[in-house]
Amino acid sequence: MLRNLLALRHIPQRTISTASRRQVANKVPEYQKIFQEDNGIPVYLKGGTTDALLYRLTMGLSVFGVGYVLYVLFMAAMPKKQK
Repeated sequence: MLRNLLALRHIPQRTISTASRRQVANKVPEYQKIFQEDNGIPVYLKGGTTDALLYRLTMGLSVFGVGYVLYVLFMAAMPKKQK
């Protein structure tokens, strides 16, 4: 039983360890080459397909939002019919 208690004492020490078990490769120089290259593509699209999709989605939502706001303002400006 004492052995189980001693083993239980080591569990929190192992799970809260700050030591890194594997090294992560530094990809910053690769990304610097990609984003600093002068190829005529805007920086917000240089990330590839995902950047293009996110850009188009954001622009679509923005256009839809502006259109909806204009519709709501127009509806609020029109007087309601009296019965």
